[in-house]
Amino acid sequence: MSATHFDVRLRRPAWSPLPSGMPVRMRVRLLALLGLPLIAWYFSWLFDPDRIGQPVLYGLLIAAELFNVIQAVGFWWTCAHERVREPKRPREDAPVDVFIPRYDEPVEVVELTVAAARALHGTDVRVWLLDDGDSDAMRELTQRLGAGYIRRPVHDHAKAGNVNHALGVTDAPFVAIVDCDHVVAPEFLEATLGHFDDDERLAFVQTPQYYANGDRPGVPGAAWAQQTLFFGAIARGKDGLGATFCCGTNVVFRRSALAAVGGFPTNSVTEDFELSVTLHERGWHTAYLPKVLASGLGPEDMAAYVTQQLRWARGCLSALPRIVTARLPWRLRVQYLLSGLYWLSGWTVLVYMSFPVVRIVFGVQPLAHLTAPVFLLHFAPYFIVALATAALAGAGSYTFSALALSASTFWLQITASVATLLGRKGSFKVTPKQGAGGRQPRAVLVPLAVIAVLLAVSLYGLLHRPDPATYNNVAFALFHVSILLTGAWSALRPPRPQRTTLPGLSEAAS
Repeated sequence: MSATHFDVRLRRPAWSPLPSGMPVRMRVRLLALLGLPLIAWYFSWLFDPDRIGQPVLYGLLIAAELFNVIQAVGFWWTCAHERVREPKRPREDAPVDVFIPRYDEPVEVVELTVAAARALHGTDVRVWLLDDGDSDAMRELTQRLGAGYIRRPVHDHAKAGNVNHALGVTDAPFVAIVDCDHVVAPEFLEATLGHFDDDERLAFVQTPQYYANGDRPGVPGAAWAQQTLFFGAIARGKDGLGATFCCGTNVVFRRSALAAVGGFPTNSVTEDFELSVTLHERGWHTAYLPKVLASGLGPEDMAAYVTQQLRWARGCLSALPRIVTARLPWRLRVQYLLSGLYWLSGWTVLVYMSFPVVRIVFGVQPLAHLTAPVFLLHFAPYFIVALATAALAGAGSYTFSALALSASTFWLQITASVATLLGRKGSFKVTPKQGAGGRQPRAVLVPLAVIAVLLAVSLYGLLHRPDPATYNNVAFALFHVSILLTGAWSALRPPRPQRTTLPGLSEAAS
């Protein structure tokens, strides 16, 4: 196969969900023993009435810090319950319907996915392309590869409606769902189906989403680094707590579980998340197998990343009322709330960035009688331990670029939360599988505007009030600028030409 036509999804995965050395649950428990006293020390200092500066700003600071502490403690609690499952072969082969939902993805992306699914080990594997794009080229592709083709008459409810329609015209006792950009390993079914033998109430087995293009700089690499933390330590911890939720692809379902809850919910843009809530509410169990068994494509550029993250944020935030009222055990409810509330993190970023601006322009701040050394003395130890926990739990795979990308897209979470609060219905938008191929300044207008404000205010303060307080706040403003610029930079630089997904089937098999 020519190197210029090599598909990155054919490469051996360069990441394992299982870190080497000391189990993550032990690392996290040790750091939690250190971190909890530091949290108590910081908040005892922060809650001292003598600390109150401008009351409104102080209240915002307390709210932001409490939110972050809840997320940190929740992360420690989750990772401390890590469970590591092993691949498990089924006692007997069972028929499996493999669904590959497709909307507008091109042939060169879908072809290898279908071919890999057709090569799955198993005596009765039925591969179906669920084509919501009504493409004759896709019909011809499935005929050529020996796969089934399903085209529904009415294209409502996006992916959820597409899968539900296919459930109604197929009958295998197990159903695997694979996004049309993911190439499954031949042993995918052999590794997952055996877990259903041990638990008749097991609804699904989820496996990681692996971004084969995650070694590329910029958005692909940073987006993948974010995924490694979730599909590594967090997903293993959720499994230990019985709180694994479906992530939409690379998952195998027991059909009777889907039938028991009426299939995928059609009132959410994150139908997999809400389906998991319903399954747990009905007493079904779920499992996570920490082994990469499929290679897919992450967002190639900032516009694709924005589309993906906005949909995830809208879906998870809109599910919060459902989680609150669901009949769930307390630890399942808390786990779902932690996952949903994460998408409010953008508000804390906005709060922190506003403080140096308000202090320089208006001369007020949240804390009184404050110097930078005193604040850092109380805050920095807890903050360092929290960062160290994420770094150790992710075995070093969570990078500064991942943190910067998340911070620079804080506005997505604010937009999603406001839209959810106003009751605006979200729409399901497929994450583009190929980059646009050019600079994308429009995708980073908000962080660029914030950078301009922070720089302008800093210059104003240095020219009009060059005192120690101004220097401290300018330093904090420049800290935020460096993070925002790092996260936004990949959308501003010229793209690097790389061909990653253009093999022919015969070449891929060679």
